Amino acid sequence: MRSFLFTVGFWWISILYVLMAALLALTPGRAGVRWAVRRYSKRMVQLMKLCGIMPEVRGRERLPPAPFILAPKHSSYGDGFLMYVQFDELAFVTGDHLERFPLVPKVLEKLGAIVIDNCGGPEARKDLAASFAKAAEDKRIVLIYPEGHLTKVGEHKRFRAGVWHMQEASQWPVVPVATSLGLRWQQQDYAKYPGPAVIEFLDPIAPGLGKDEFLEQLGGAIRSNTDRLIAEGREWDKANGVERAMEKVSAEAKPDTVS
Repeated sequence: MRSFLFTVGFWWISILYVLMAALLALTPGRAGVRWAVRRYSKRMVQLMKLCGIMPEVRGRERLPPAPFILAPKHSSYGDGFLMYVQFDELAFVTGDHLERFPLVPKVLEKLGAIVIDNCGGPEARKDLAASFAKAAEDKRIVLIYPEGHLTKVGEHKRFRAGVWHMQEASQWPVVPVATSLGLRWQQQDYAKYPGPAVIEFLDPIAPGLGKDEFLEQLGGAIRSNTDRLIAEGREWDKANGVERAMEKVSAEAKPDTVS
């Protein structure tokens, strides 16, 4: 019943606020779209709480002054909602494939999203530098998922070099983020489970590292701390009698594995 009610609420809220954001994108200024997306994220977090998911934020004291780059683990569709409500000024990185859809380019522009040309090249790097200059002027925080895809609980994919290139272009610190939300809402799965869902901001990584050293430090921090939070969440489940019908974890998806 929990999962059914969550799904009904999810689609009702999503349709309402997506339509609202699309209409507000046609009005002057950015405030309307940003208000709609922030309110949408808050409503989703409230829906999680109503269904027994208990968000918990740790490590805010580690955050450097803005601007900086957030590099979270991405194991749940709900990660973005939890991240978005933590900051007043948050820009996210996305590919230009989304710009093919009606009104989406205008919505992304008003949100201050950093749209990356999937084809790359000198012009793309120039546009990226300009986007970061604008974000720095507005003292915004930039969110990018370094694995590039949703992952199952216990699974770790290869960390892409894009976040390192972003740091090189901006010279901002990168804050790794670990999470256990996937235990409660894995990827885009229908099933939802009650219990604590932690996002933890880890120690920032300063600019100046080589690509390989940076990716090793970033990946090591996110993997080890996410595995720690998952283990902590499983202990909570065991103590509180939370059982899953089936753990959707692939055979290779065990702690400290990388695909």
